[in-house]
Amino acid sequence: MTELQWSRPAAGREPAAAALLAWLADAEAPRLCVVTGSAGSGKSGLLAWLIAHGTREGVQRERRVHGFVPLAGQTALTAAWTLAEQLSVAARTPGELAAALAADKRRTVIVLPELHAAEDPGHVTELALLLLESTHVRLIVEARSDTTEAQTLSAAHSAVMDLDQAQWTDPERYATWAATRPTDRQTAPEGPTDDIDLDDPAAVCAADPWQVSIRYERSGDGHGGLRAAWLRAGASLTREQTPADRAVVLQAALGDDADPRLPERLADLAAGSAWQVVWRRVRGDVRPPWPGPARALSSARGALIVADHQGTVRLLAETDASPLGRLPEPVHQARAVAATPEGDVLVLDAQGNLHTRRSPSAPRATGLSALLDDGPTPLDRLLEAARARLAGSAKALAFSDELLTIGDATGRVHAFTEADAEPSSFAVRLHEGEVAALAALRLTVSEDGPGIPLIYSGGDDGTVRAWSPAAEPLASPVRSRPCPVTALAATTTDAGPVLAIGWADGLVEHHTLDEDGMVRTYWPGAPVHSLALTGAGTLLVGTDETLVCLRPA
Repeated sequence: MTELQWSRPAAGREPAAAALLAWLADAEAPRLCVVTGSAGSGKSGLLAWLIAHGTREGVQRERRVHGFVPLAGQTALTAAWTLAEQLSVAARTPGELAAALAADKRRTVIVLPELHAAEDPGHVTELALLLLESTHVRLIVEARSDTTEAQTLSAAHSAVMDLDQAQWTDPERYATWAATRPTDRQTAPEGPTDDIDLDDPAAVCAADPWQVSIRYERSGDGHGGLRAAWLRAGASLTREQTPADRAVVLQAALGDDADPRLPERLADLAAGSAWQVVWRRVRGDVRPPWPGPARALSSARGALIVADHQGTVRLLAETDASPLGRLPEPVHQARAVAATPEGDVLVLDAQGNLHTRRSPSAPRATGLSALLDDGPTPLDRLLEAARARLAGSAKALAFSDELLTIGDATGRVHAFTEADAEPSSFAVRLHEGEVAALAALRLTVSEDGPGIPLIYSGGDDGTVRAWSPAAEPLASPVRSRPCPVTALAATTTDAGPVLAIGWADGLVEHHTLDEDGMVRTYWPGAPVHSLALTGAGTLLVGTDETLVCLRPA
């Protein structure tokens, strides 16, 4: 393979460029490089050259630039949103971005030009130092040498390149460049200064989302609840999209303390979007109460099963998320939940153990039937077989029509079903690495037939695969992206089967599995922990901040 050619940097900066490339390749060098110098010394031009070449397809691994943010006019929050999108992670805050990068041990090189021109250079400096806490992150930051931020970064364990020093310039090439440089250079125009009515949802949905974000950060007013909703979902709202799609995201992030006119107004603005917001629950809501971070979701019998970060499993009404009760015993570090038609709730914990709980709303046998049915149920036998096979190594869980499905850390998916009152099992390896999520449904072939069980498996390898027990899995993935799967849901609606996929970069995809194969997308602006689909066709999306119910438009 022919090595990509790198053009020369402008202004005779070949010595500086060579030093930057050597720093990138030196595993023993400090992981922070501070490029300083006076105004007009060529700092931004040098880093623009590095970014242009380091982001090309096919560039050598040691010279690859993975993320960059020109910081002029940016805040730490907007910079974090930009980097999260470029690095294919979901993050609402600088802290969440740092946590996401810490969890991904791959080498990551980030370039931050124009720190001195940021909206709040001090907070952006704190973001840079926070990212450096991950030992696989390398950072190149530009800051004028006479600024506090340059002094702070230079005092850290860093390599410092001061472009005012002669060693970083080839004088002959500089002279050649200067001779052809225009003498009447135009001053760069300032950013947009148009006023934006931050109280008007139509105005903020149609305006430059980065300007809206920065102005909401500056503002001390709540703007009827729009400010809190925007900053809660800003990582999504700043993406390229139509005003109608932006209105859906903003409505889904509104708290119940917002101006009561806003939900209807935003619903009107969302006309033409792929989604309608049926209801939403946001951290801090009291009418009905927010059910906590939705770490796991399931849907059955008109109720939603929601497990939070403390293992409390709540039941909510599917229609409006009003509380129906909770399971009597929490399951510590609940990872996945699945509801059965009989009213049992299966819970998988982070240690790979399977638990069963009885829903408080499920009917209970009484009298003679209770005496006659005191032996192990078909579900009991399936669980016993699964526990014996997996012994605490389960990572993902699904249940559908007497089919219990478990995924493990090696990429294998195990299916357990009953035949002649005896459990039978099937297993196949579907992923390189851990199984992250499972979903199952039964495809109807004929009105009087049993249907075909179909399992969808999502992995840390970024693939979603389909498999029917006792058959070979499909050779090609149903879906593949360069980031892990975080959640799956599948069901059969009146319009046909539907599959929902949550990804580590915060994307939710809704696939109709018919001939049209329509795909709808939704970005909640936060890491997606859980999904559920109802028989009525609605999609539930769970994050640490929100639980939202969407209907395809």
